[in-house]
Amino acid sequence: MTHSVINQRENHNLQAYLLLTVTTLFWGGNTIFGQVAVGEISPMLLVTLRWLGVLILLLLFARKYLIEDWPVLRHHLVYVGLMGGVGFTMFNALFYIAAHSTSAINIGILQGSIPVFVLFGGYLIFHNRVTKIQACGVTATLIGVVIVASGGNLTSFSELSLNQGDLLMLLACFLYAAYSLGLSRRPKTSALGLFTLLACVAFLVSLPLLSIEIMAGDFMAPTTTGWVVVALVTLLPSLIAQIFFIHSISLIGPGRAGVFVNLVPVFASIMAVFYLHESFELFHAASLGLVLGGIWLSEAGKEK
Repeated sequence: MTHSVINQRENHNLQAYLLLTVTTLFWGGNTIFGQVAVGEISPMLLVTLRWLGVLILLLLFARKYLIEDWPVLRHHLVYVGLMGGVGFTMFNALFYIAAHSTSAINIGILQGSIPVFVLFGGYLIFHNRVTKIQACGVTATLIGVVIVASGGNLTSFSELSLNQGDLLMLLACFLYAAYSLGLSRRPKTSALGLFTLLACVAFLVSLPLLSIEIMAGDFMAPTTTGWVVVALVTLLPSLIAQIFFIHSISLIGPGRAGVFVNLVPVFASIMAVFYLHESFELFHAASLGLVLGGIWLSEAGKEK
């Protein structure tokens, strides 16, 4: 392997690490936004408005990428339809609905299942090899997630039980893991071109779900706080984070990128400290060390 190729790989790794850190920071914020949205806006209206906002912004500032990539994308409409519907609309819908009927501790635990689904899905579907060191890394990150999700009180897990919200969140994590794996087989287009079409699909798929919410009598127009939540989730976790995640997958693959998802509950906890004025406890530091250490192990254990 030439020196230039090695340098290129190192640059790709560093770029992906930075993008994934920002991505998980914004997704951690989405956990806070989801809790704030309860009682301020109905779940499917939030999903519909967030993807409408993303689509408008992309069509204003990135439509040239969609036009340039359309000759390739039009041959992959089934792929785009499945990815946008599953990875964007269904995941977000299940996420916000679950926030109404399960606790933050359960959501934190279940979000840590995404990298596990990605690694084992990659092994079963694409026959990607999972090394022992990578398995240790995933285990370490999961322990970190468990510690931060339990608030440092591991005995609380003896009282946990899966309710409807837990099952919905677990299904959401499974769907997003499938989306992550699908990104490794995405068409050879720009990230913005693909993302614009995915956002269009996500918005369209959300409309019948919004109709069901209205007919069921669960519709709630956004309050002032609800509109603030819509604006924040549109710009940060929906637009910027998704573009960064798509590009990161192309740089280092879904398995390695998926491990970074374990940073989401850690960032969510840190932001809760500032937003809810909670104190930073020793278990926060311990969980952060385990998650970061697990990511390092997963990277050190990847196949050469």
